[in-house]
Amino acid sequence: MAEDRSLPPRASIPSADNSVWADVSPLLQAACQDLQEGELIHGDNFNLFAAMSALEIMDPKMDSGIACTYYSLDEAIENGVAPVPISADKTTDVRCMIDIMDHLLACEATWHKGHSLAQTVYSCLYLLRPERTSSHALLHSYCKVIRATCKAILSVVSEARTHEEEDLFTMAYGLPLSGNGDEKCLSMLNAVEETISRQLRACKASSSKRRVSEDVEPLQNNPDLEEGYCKALLCRLRFRKHFYHLLMSMKRPQGRGLELARKHIASCISEIDYIWKSSEFLRANAHGMSEQNIDNTTASGCQPIGFDASLNCRLSAPTPPRSIKILSLEKALEYFMKLLQDLDVICSYSLDPSLEAALLFVIKFQKSQPDLVARAHLQLLLVQDGKLYGRDPMFSMITRAAGLPEVTENHDIQKNEFMVQLGQLVINLLKILCTNAAWQRRKLGKMLQDWRVTYVQLEMAFKGEFAEASKTSNNKKICFKIYQHILAWVEEQTYWIAFRFLNLGFELELYSVHDYCMVYWYIYVVLIKLAEKKHLRMAMSSDSAKKKTKKKRDSFKDGEMDYQIPAAVLFLQSQIYLAEGLSMLSNYFSRCLLL
Repeated sequence: MAEDRSLPPRASIPSADNSVWADVSPLLQAACQDLQEGELIHGDNFNLFAAMSALEIMDPKMDSGIACTYYSLDEAIENGVAPVPISADKTTDVRCMIDIMDHLLACEATWHKGHSLAQTVYSCLYLLRPERTSSHALLHSYCKVIRATCKAILSVVSEARTHEEEDLFTMAYGLPLSGNGDEKCLSMLNAVEETISRQLRACKASSSKRRVSEDVEPLQNNPDLEEGYCKALLCRLRFRKHFYHLLMSMKRPQGRGLELARKHIASCISEIDYIWKSSEFLRANAHGMSEQNIDNTTASGCQPIGFDASLNCRLSAPTPPRSIKILSLEKALEYFMKLLQDLDVICSYSLDPSLEAALLFVIKFQKSQPDLVARAHLQLLLVQDGKLYGRDPMFSMITRAAGLPEVTENHDIQKNEFMVQLGQLVINLLKILCTNAAWQRRKLGKMLQDWRVTYVQLEMAFKGEFAEASKTSNNKKICFKIYQHILAWVEEQTYWIAFRFLNLGFELELYSVHDYCMVYWYIYVVLIKLAEKKHLRMAMSSDSAKKKTKKKRDSFKDGEMDYQIPAAVLFLQSQIYLAEGLSMLSNYFSRCLLL
């Protein structure tokens, strides 16, 4: 039996060849009597930098050694912290296995929220020694798929480079993310799932069929609990299987796996519902060992076996270990539901070959406040190999957004260094819009200057290119048209970025009440310029289209169309009036307060 183990006396730290450990407790006790609050012991060469890196001895949040129950993994295993099998009693073994699954799910959600992998998922000792679980098919297959899932998510977030928001997310600290045969994790999981499915069918069989199914060994010893435990295990195994399939499907290039990913998302959501339903059965059969607490990380309410968060604390160097509170199972399931819904929104996107549509989709998607993993997947979908969705070159996207005909997409002007630079700016813009609001605003503020500099460089290149092309009239017209449209579009995008930058200040609640008047005035000015540039670009595109398709009988209609303002410009004008009104209103209230 694995329950109610008393902690062994702590072993002393073994001395190395060139070191001897000494007990400093008397020195610390003497120092405590003389030190006042806020004082510390330091040497003559102690400075501010050293103070920022100092450890506060005996503080669990700062001193990684004080919170350790065991000093090594071997010591923990020798003391029976992670037994294999978990229990000699099959019923207890199954119940404890479900607790491990639930706690790992809670740890994984906590890791996704930005905490250290070493102190969350890999606080499970079974993951640290993959070879130890080989005799336990269920535990072994589940640990393999957990490792494979962590590796897949780490790969996505690292490739998207969104981990700069939470630098600890991608730090693996030398943990065993890959084990022998982890690439076959799904085949092993499927085999275990099939075995449990047969056990479930056997316990559901009628009396006549039961004689035929006698060769199927039951999952555990209590026939009354067989069906409940089989269902609880199956929904957890199937969730893992479909979640891993989902990650692999979304990884396929050019969005080819999005349709299949949506099917796995639906399956994952269905299995989460079954996990919720199994909670009542698991609590009822915990035999008085459960604790009724909303912070429980297991459905049964029991403490999981095989976990020690303090064991990996030293792996967090050079920074002190964070104090981590693992999410409850309820919060973890809510997180995964939100993640699945966000991923479903990404997978349902039509991959519209329009840069403007892609930008608007990202802005709309960000309103749901998606977490890091979902935003990383969106970024990798949008930008692959320097192309939109991995198939449309950025120069083609820019020419379409600027309202140029398709013929210009393959023009040699795309080789111009400033055009290449513009393409990279667009890629960076898409990536920045996929970060969290605070990081996004910071990066957009820096990017505004880059767009302005690029505009000036393109304008200078335009003059030089136009002068060289003056000898050949056809080339002259094409170059003039391309530069004219792209310059108008670059200027429009610059104002769009400025508008987004100002709006993010409201989302982040950065402005005080006294700032509103000034901010709304800024928005008012930016929107006026944005509407002007958008109207100019649309008028240029409209003129180009008319020259190609204009007929004599339609000349009167075209004359009427010149006076129609595009809907996008009308929307901007409405926002201008709103910003102007809010600015005046803020100014009025400010004056009233002064009076």
